[in-house]
Amino acid sequence: MPALQAAFDWEARLRGDAVVLLGEVHDNAALHLRRWTVLRRALSAGWRPVLAMEQFDVDRQADIERARRERPGDVGHLIAQAGRGGWDWAHYRPVLELALAHALPLVAANLPDAQARRLVREEVPVVLGAARAGELALDGPGALPIDAAWRAAQQGEIARGHCDALPAALLPGMARAQFARDAVMADVLRRHAGCGAVLLAGNGHVRRDIGVPRWLAQISPARLWAVGFIERGEADDAFSRAFDAVVVAAAAPRGDPCAAVRLPAER
Repeated sequence: MPALQAAFDWEARLRGDAVVLLGEVHDNAALHLRRWTVLRRALSAGWRPVLAMEQFDVDRQADIERARRERPGDVGHLIAQAGRGGWDWAHYRPVLELALAHALPLVAANLPDAQARRLVREEVPVVLGAARAGELALDGPGALPIDAAWRAAQQGEIARGHCDALPAALLPGMARAQFARDAVMADVLRRHAGCGAVLLAGNGHVRRDIGVPRWLAQISPARLWAVGFIERGEADDAFSRAFDAVVVAAAAPRGDPCAAVRLPAER
């Protein structure tokens, strides 16, 4: 096991009824290790939050509970029964082992992928139903206003994340799906925040300016803390200000993520 980094000042917030959002770069093992270290220290100090994870879809909650009953402590069984493809589960096994070892409630936090894909083309009440859309503040009299600046910022992030290769006509629908994902994660946190909760999700969901915190106005700012786990090349002032704190590590070794997108256009 590599030498563990000294504690950050903000780790003192990880106690009691705090609601803490810890980001990630999905394929960066160094950042996963640093986040695991933070959680391990907090749990060793006695914190027992609900653990909510983007990597599990909300329609798999019953599978999570069943897997834990069938084979308590068996992370492999939990992943096999409740996880889905698209995630490198090797990055998440250590934190799941922590959760099971400390008997933490484990809560699925992500919108199911099939619904997210439909939201790119269809309106929220059609996909989720009017009642659920209202519960999430996505539609109806109590809907959270999404102003033009917020909408533009979200669409800009999606465009950059797809190498500016998407047709502009797709961006509003993709932003709608992203808003719905964030609203679902926020709803999960609200429902489980009474004795503390931690969300593990990508940095785009964790950021205060356009992500899940925008949907958590009911939670006192003193209880809510958002930490970006970001790569050194991303650590400019503007991006860092989207979080209450940041943890920085070297970029993961990877090829040019935009190469496959550019090649067809160049041809």
